[in-house]
Amino acid sequence: MTTQKAVALRVSNLLVKNHLTQYALCKKIAMPEETLRSIIDERYKTVKLDTIILICDGFDISLQEFFNDDLFKRENLEVE
Repeated sequence: MTTQKAVALRVSNLLVKNHLTQYALCKKIAMPEETLRSIIDERYKTVKLDTIILICDGFDISLQEFFNDDLFKRENLEVE
């Protein structure tokens, strides 16, 4: 899977786990809804690390916790 798909799935899974809507997360971290929607819909070829850090802040998790998921195991990722 692509890294953008892995990020999109991770954010989607965290939204479900934390019982948050995209709108609620965006309000919490002052991110435009379109930005988050574009990440989840995989419209961005890459996602800035700063953006992922902001998303982590919204879920009250560290960057390490965000990437500590099987989605990000090297054997699961296609890197261009």
